[in-house]
Amino acid sequence: MRLLRPAGGDEDDSALLRAVARGDTEALAVLYDRHAGWLHARLARRCPDDETVREVLQDTFVAVWRSAGSHRGRGEAGGWLWVIAARRLVDARRAQARVPRTDPEPVALAPSAEDRVLAGLEYGDVGAALDRISPELREVLRATVVDGLTTRETARLLGIPEGTVKTRALRARRELRAALGTTHPLGGTA
Repeated sequence: MRLLRPAGGDEDDSALLRAVARGDTEALAVLYDRHAGWLHARLARRCPDDETVREVLQDTFVAVWRSAGSHRGRGEAGGWLWVIAARRLVDARRAQARVPRTDPEPVALAPSAEDRVLAGLEYGDVGAALDRISPELREVLRATVVDGLTTRETARLLGIPEGTVKTRALRARRELRAALGTTHPLGGTA
């Protein structure tokens, strides 16, 4: 997946957010074009309901419109946007949980292969091993392996250089291998 860089969109994200804070709808459109693709992909990995993902993405950019002036970072705002989107997703799921089910008989669906793998990552040996490595290494692994982001996308999301992403991914795989007590290389490229 390639992140979009609109023509003439040389402004960094902080400059765009300052413009959005002043009410510039074109700056919001550039920010949306630049970040909506990877935000949608990452939200979709956490929520199987396409409608909820679309609503959360829309709510995220409405929140950006309203609170762009509160962004205090420099450069790209990927991490800030992800925090907003993740919180909106949690809020959406809580709201859905409060709504009583109207289905007379819930249909039991077998978990997908992806759900079983993700559950193993969360609760199995790999999840326990992930909890034992440092948070900065774990975040790089989650972004590159679990979320399937490229090195560039991960660097943008975490606000670190691409070379740092590669180094941390390599270190994370080594530490994870050691924690699992295996000599088999783990998938993915750093």
